[in-house]
Amino acid sequence: MNVYSDSSYTILKYLKDTEVNLLDLLIMAGDFNIRDSFWDPAFPHYSYLCDNLLIVANSFNLELLYSTNNVPTRYSDSDSGSNSTIDLMFLRSGLRELNSHSILPDLQLSSDHALLTVTIGIAEENIDSFKFSIVKNSEEKSRFIKEVSHAIKSINADNLVNSLKLEEATKSLASRIDCA
Repeated sequence: MNVYSDSSYTILKYLKDTEVNLLDLLIMAGDFNIRDSFWDPAFPHYSYLCDNLLIVANSFNLELLYSTNNVPTRYSDSDSGSNSTIDLMFLRSGLRELNSHSILPDLQLSSDHALLTVTIGIAEENIDSFKFSIVKNSEEKSRFIKEVSHAIKSINADNLVNSLKLEEATKSLASRIDCA
């Protein structure tokens, strides 16, 4: 999920006050516009907004990632302004495959914000597969179609009220088809 929080912290208030149903969120990143000493060692102050953001992240089972290179994420366009860390990245708790990210200040282009990157490794995996075939117009084919039809008809769709119930019904149907 990519986030931009305006100066009124509208998105933070929305995410905190609204029950948002986001299943399987892996990464939340963006410009949160919150300065805090928790993630910016150059900033000496604490903000209650930090706690609110961490509560929101925790509700999605996310934890703050610290960059591999500790540099600011927003660069002031004037000599009198200070650089800051207001762009953050959160990752699903316990997901160690994506446990680091980098800030690339040299790739700001025309923006005053540095690019945040995360490397997602993709492991090669071999999946053994096989297929069965049934002889056309055979007694085996007729029996198989009858058993699968019966399994489909026996699904109780009245209790499919959430993704968990749908998953249970799907597994039950797959099991019946395997037995057929």
